Amino acid sequence: MKKEIHLIFTALMFYTRIPCPKWVDHNATYLNLSTKYLPFIGWIVGAISAVIFYFGRFLLPVEISIFLAILAGFLTTGGFHEDGLADVCDGFGGGWTQEKILAIMKDSRVGTYGVLGLIIAVGLKFLGLNTLLENANFIQILAVFIAAHSVSRLAATSIIYTEKYAREDASAKAKPVAKKMKTMHFVVAVLFGLSPLVLFFSSYILLVLIPVIILRYYLVGYFNKWVKGYTGDCLGATQQITEVIFYLSLIAYGNLSN
Repeated sequence: MKKEIHLIFTALMFYTRIPCPKWVDHNATYLNLSTKYLPFIGWIVGAISAVIFYFGRFLLPVEISIFLAILAGFLTTGGFHEDGLADVCDGFGGGWTQEKILAIMKDSRVGTYGVLGLIIAVGLKFLGLNTLLENANFIQILAVFIAAHSVSRLAATSIIYTEKYAREDASAKAKPVAKKMKTMHFVVAVLFGLSPLVLFFSSYILLVLIPVIILRYYLVGYFNKWVKGYTGDCLGATQQITEVIFYLSLIAYGNLSN
């Protein structure tokens, strides 16, 4: 039990800006083992965003409350996944070889492709949430935020489980990332990733996962084609893109159900 608590705090420390006990450090072994709790981190980030939105809309317009909820998620993670999305957009948008793409993604500067990618992602999040939450109750708000964040992190986690890491040189040490995952650990991640769907109180909500799964496999194929694996930035991009697709899928599901 003590080890599992250590692993949860390791995931919390690595994937968020939430303060952790001083005895939690950047241990590579614990980082790899803590990956199973990445979807659980989605619970925390999603819950924080949901609470900010719920209480914010009592004092402010819905649109501003949504913006503040997105901002809360960004501040909680320190833009960890958004940074990955920007790097992937720059790398795959400006590079034509594996070496060039990896070099661009390693560069800390953000280029035109990265800026456009972030604008599109944040814009779609805002529009999607505005459509979904305008008249939602607290449980529905929790369901949307927590499920979106947990499912999208499960999509990223699944890549760690099935694919190989693209960087095997010294540059990989500059940006630590989990690279290994056991089957039982992946099962735990699946449970944390999918269990928030019960908040929708409908078995048909599983249909929303179909576009997420399709997109996940497309991204894996794209990453393998160009860089022969994945990087931490690829995982961040996967989380951001599948989060957006989850919102859009919920909207489509709702329209089909009416």
